[in-house]
Amino acid sequence: MRTASAGPEIERLMALLAKLPGLGPRSARRAALHLLGKRDSLMRPLAEALGDAADKIGACSECGNLDVTNPCAVCASPGRQPAALCVVETVGDLWALERAGAFKGRYHVLGGVLSALDGVRPDDLNIAKLIERAARDEIVEIVLALNATVDGQTTAHYLADKLAPTGVSVTSLARGVPVGGELDYLDDGTLAAAFRSRAAV
Repeated sequence: MRTASAGPEIERLMALLAKLPGLGPRSARRAALHLLGKRDSLMRPLAEALGDAADKIGACSECGNLDVTNPCAVCASPGRQPAALCVVETVGDLWALERAGAFKGRYHVLGGVLSALDGVRPDDLNIAKLIERAARDEIVEIVLALNATVDGQTTAHYLADKLAPTGVSVTSLARGVPVGGELDYLDDGTLAAAFRSRAAV
């Protein structure tokens, strides 16, 4: 991503920005120029926010969520239902479910999914802690809220097998037609999943 007439500081800034998801070399260059053009109103406040985040935000030792407190605000909330545990791939998935407001239990972040292609094995994920939490008396149901990908489904089956000896009920999110979706625009896999997950009305 070498740029003519750009000094090493700008090159380093662009190289670091290019490591962010969704930013390639050109997008990183545009972002760097935009930041440099708005030094006082954007670049310095951003640098300060990044420093604060690096110093103060950490992973919750209980669920893996990101917060300034440990345990995190979700785990520490007295209003959460201790009997239900929702397993997600990433912190972003946890935040998405929280935005929806449909789940009132606690969470467990795996940190990814099993993937033979990417070399992700069970020891690479936060599975041992999940088994430990499932053995606690208050856990009655574990909801596997994993993405509907091949790796996500492989991980769900693996977890169901590992959790079976605990006697805890293991469920997964329903798959199928999204709210507001039109059948003609859905792919075959989504339609098939919708039929398998059909319920009484």
